[in-house]
Amino acid sequence: MQNFVNDNEIHYSDINNPVNNPMKNSVNDSNEELTARDIMSIKVITVEPNTSIEELSEILIKNKISGVPVINENQEIVGIVTEADIIVKDTNLHFPRYFKLLDGIIYLESLNKFRENLKKHLATKVEDIMTKKVKTITQDVPVSKIAEIMLKNKINRLPVVDKENKVIGIVTRADIVKSMIKSK
Repeated sequence: MQNFVNDNEIHYSDINNPVNNPMKNSVNDSNEELTARDIMSIKVITVEPNTSIEELSEILIKNKISGVPVINENQEIVGIVTEADIIVKDTNLHFPRYFKLLDGIIYLESLNKFRENLKKHLATKVEDIMTKKVKTITQDVPVSKIAEIMLKNKINRLPVVDKENKVIGIVTRADIVKSMIKSK
């Protein structure tokens, strides 16, 4: 099976081959492969399902991140939401029709109505756009397996959960890259 991220990336079929997978040579102090526990961020920013899209956007921008886990009142993961979800949601917006005349724009529909619809659109909740079937990992998953899951599912982050399905950390593609640099 020859699936590539690009021509310079590892094949999925090469993930378990220590010669081709630099993570197979990454070790922690006990001479074992690194795990999620070794590379995860433990300060995880989360949102609740009733968080507005506008508030979510502010959180992502303020913290310079591209996605967050969604947790319920029991702190259990119920979804994940990313910038891509916001963008997809925005593509359904109906922009007013217009035409150009003598270097000017004449709108055929009300701009005020569009602004009102935009505000309503931004007021929708995270639960409306989040991915509900979330891929998660435990803290004992090897980094090579994490990389494989991310590549196979085309995702950029994996929440780390405990036995009660509560978020205890998160691993991003950047965390994997950092671990590769540290291991050399």
